[in-house]
Amino acid sequence: MYDVARPATGNALEETGQMPALFTGDHPSDGRHGQHRQHRPRSGPDYAGIQAGREFTALRRRFRGFVFPMSLAFFAWYMTYVLLAAYAHDFMSTKVFGQVNVGILLGIGQFASTALVTWLYLRYARTQLDPRVAELRAREGLTEGTPR
Repeated sequence: MYDVARPATGNALEETGQMPALFTGDHPSDGRHGQHRQHRPRSGPDYAGIQAGREFTALRRRFRGFVFPMSLAFFAWYMTYVLLAAYAHDFMSTKVFGQVNVGILLGIGQFASTALVTWLYLRYARTQLDPRVAELRAREGLTEGTPR
């Protein structure tokens, strides 16, 4: 239909969709694709080592311990609202006061709960995650200017 020009990427592998996995240290251009190159000194942080470390594992567990249950609870609350709206018309149209019904209050509750979950996560991250991330970054010599 329309001929859309794609920008040149400068890497033939990008065009084939066969890029090597990121952060593995394997580069097909050096002729050693798939070989582990530990004998070569690294310039910069050992990201694989950091990720495999106890502190990072504990940090990831702490993050998931908040995010997964909170996401599950929020999804259950959202689906309850959707199912009630779809199948419980009489309940949702029950007047609470004036022209305001249960459906409107639960809909506003969706917005309020979204703001609440955001605030809870920000508070949790500020008190439980960020200090540990700062400690890990300082211990590994990473600063805000270090490329990730």
